[in-house]
Amino acid sequence: MDHSAVFTALDKVCEENICVLSGPSESPYGTVTKRLVACMRKIRQHGRALEPVVASFTAVYHHYDFDAQTPGNGYRTLVKVLQSCLVHIIHKGRYIASNCRGAFFRAEHNAAEMEAYCSALCQLRALLHLAQRLLHDNAHGELYSSQDADLSDRFVQEYSSMHKACFYGRCLGFQFSPALRPFLQTIVISMVSYGETYGRQQSGIGTAALSLLTSGKYVIDPELRGAEFERITQNLDLHFWKSFWNVTESDILSGFTRIASNPVQVNLTLTVPPESLQLPLASDPTLSTSVSPPVAHWGPGPVHMRLISYDLREGQDSEELLGFSQGDAAPIASPRLPWVQKKPPSPWLLIHFHGGGFVAQTSRSHENYLRNWSKELSVPVLSVDYSLSPEAPFPRALEECFYAYCWALKHCHLLGSTAERVCLAGDSAGGNLCITVCMRALTAGIRLPDGIMAAYPATLLTTDASPSRLLTLIDPLLPLGVLARCINAYAGSDFQTVQPAERRGSLSALGRDTALLLSDLTQGASNWIQSLLDPARTKPPPPHRGADPHRAPGPAATAGAADILHYPDGFEPLRSECHAYVLPTSCAVIRNPFVSPLLAPTGLLKGLPPVHLVASALDALLDDSVMFAKKLRAMGQAVTLTVVDDLPHGFLSLAQICKETQFASDICVSRIRTVFQPPPQT
Repeated sequence: MDHSAVFTALDKVCEENICVLSGPSESPYGTVTKRLVACMRKIRQHGRALEPVVASFTAVYHHYDFDAQTPGNGYRTLVKVLQSCLVHIIHKGRYIASNCRGAFFRAEHNAAEMEAYCSALCQLRALLHLAQRLLHDNAHGELYSSQDADLSDRFVQEYSSMHKACFYGRCLGFQFSPALRPFLQTIVISMVSYGETYGRQQSGIGTAALSLLTSGKYVIDPELRGAEFERITQNLDLHFWKSFWNVTESDILSGFTRIASNPVQVNLTLTVPPESLQLPLASDPTLSTSVSPPVAHWGPGPVHMRLISYDLREGQDSEELLGFSQGDAAPIASPRLPWVQKKPPSPWLLIHFHGGGFVAQTSRSHENYLRNWSKELSVPVLSVDYSLSPEAPFPRALEECFYAYCWALKHCHLLGSTAERVCLAGDSAGGNLCITVCMRALTAGIRLPDGIMAAYPATLLTTDASPSRLLTLIDPLLPLGVLARCINAYAGSDFQTVQPAERRGSLSALGRDTALLLSDLTQGASNWIQSLLDPARTKPPPPHRGADPHRAPGPAATAGAADILHYPDGFEPLRSECHAYVLPTSCAVIRNPFVSPLLAPTGLLKGLPPVHLVASALDALLDDSVMFAKKLRAMGQAVTLTVVDDLPHGFLSLAQICKETQFASDICVSRIRTVFQPPPQT
C-alpha cells in the first residue's frame, strides 16, 4: 500500500470527523463529542509528524534486508505496524463520520476505541523516533549495535517507563492476522485472570479453572484488561510466567490437543540413563570419541525424550526401546494386532528441540504440530525434554540436547530410522539449541546433522537494541520484561539449585485440588458478580500478585523522561504509572557463543550444515534471524531465510488456529523436506 495515500486518507478522515462533530447542530452526546474531536485533532497531528519519518525509512530500509527476494527487517516491520494502526483509525473514523447522527450510534464505545488507537499511535510515534536513533547510530546494513551499550540502555529505560496498556486492551493484536485476534484476546484474558488466583496451593489446571470465574470483567472492560496485563508484565515473576504456560502440559488440555491433531502409532516417552557414548569421528570413522552425559550444576543425570511416529516402524516396539519407557499407558498403538503392519526403518530422522524461552513447556505442548510433521514427512520425530531454567541454567539444556543427539545417532535403529539423513528442528529457544548443538558437534568432531530448520530462533540473548526488538513494547506474547527474565534465567543470574518438580496438572494433582477448588468456587463467582455490579471493585489488584516482590526500583522509576531521551518539540510519549524493572543482561555468559551464536567467531560456525531460518515479520526476534542469516552467508555457509507476514512469535504452536499459521507451518515442513531430499547439484 502506498504510504502517502494512507496519510492522505488519514488527514481527510480526521478533517471530516472534526467538521461533522463540530457542526452547528447540537450533538446529542455532549462531552463524548468533545472527546472525539480532541482525539481526531491529536491523531491528525501525529499523522502529519509521522509522514516524513515514514518516508525516511522507506527510502533506506531495503538496505537491511537479507536479499532482494526476502524483504524483511525491523525497520520494515515498524512501518508496517504503524500502517496497520492508521488503517484501523481510518476505517473507524469513516464509520463515525457516517453514523454519528444515527439513533443506534454507540458514542461512548466509539470514543473509547478511537482514544485507544490514538494512544497506540502516540506510542508508535515514539518507537519510530527510537528507530531513527538506531538508524543513525548503527553501521550501514547493521540491525544491532552490540558495541553501543548506551543506546541499548536508553532503549531499556524507555521500555521501563512507557505506557503499554493501550496495546493490550481495545487495540490488542491489531497488527496481526484478523483470524488470530480472538485467540490473542483469550490468551491475555486468561493470563490476567490466572494472575488473580496465582499463588494458591493448587495445580495449574485448578488455578486455571478458578480463573474462569474472574475473567468476565476483563471481557467487558478492555481498559482494565490492558492495565492489568501491563502490570503483570512490567515486573514479572518468572515462576508466574512458567506456571501459566505450563498449564498446557496438563493431562486434560493436552488431551484436547491430541484429539485435534493427527493420531500416531507411536508416542513414547523415554528416559535415557547417563552413560558415556562412543561415536566415530567424522574425519576418520575408524576412530572414535567419547561423549559424556550431561553433568552441569548437579552431576550426571538422565535425559528425557519423546518419540513420535505416525507409522509403526521396525525397532520401535523392541524390548530394548521399551526398556527406556517411563511407563506410558499406551505408548504404542496396537503393535501386535495382525492388521497393523510394521514398516521398515525410515532413512530419515527428525530431532526436535522445543521452544519456551528456556524456562517453560516440553515436547507435550508441541505435540500438535509434531504429530502432523511425522505424518506429512513420514519420519520418526525425537523431541528432547531438556531441563528448564532457572533451576537448570546454561549449559545444562545444551548438554542434554547434545547428548540426546549423540544417543539418537547411536541408537537410531531403535527409533525406526537408519539415520541416513538427520535434520535438527526447533522453534525460538529450540532454534537456538539446534544451532548450538551443531556447534558442539563441530568441536567434538562427530557427524553433523544434514541440515537445520530453525523457526524464529533467538540467536542473540541480550537486550541489545534493534528495530524489531522495539516491538517488545507492544507484543502480547513477548514483552521485553519477559524476554529479559528468560535470558537471565538461562544465563544463571537467577539460578536455584532444586530438584525437578513433580509434574503438575495430572489427574492425581487435580484430584488433590478438588476440595480447595470447590471451596473457592462460591467466592470466585461472588467476586465476578460484584465486579460487574460495582465498578470500584474492578481496579487492578495490588502489585504483589504476578510481580516480583523483591525487585529493586528500576532506573526509569527515579529518572525523569527528559533524562532518558529527547523527543521532538511538543511531543512526549505516554508514561506508565507503574515503572518496569528490566534486569540488565550484562552477565558474561550471555556473550558466550554457545549462548548467543550470533556472536560466535567464524571458527565455530564454519562448517555448519545448511541452515533454514523461518521468521515472522511481526516477531520481536526477526532481526536475530536476519543478522544471523547475513553472517552465515558472508562466511560462505549455505543458508536460507523465509519471512512470513502477519504472525506473532510462536506461530508453530498456533498452526491449527487459522490458514495463515498453517501456511507458515507448511513452509517449515518444506524446509525440513529440503534437508531430507536436497535438490540435485547443478
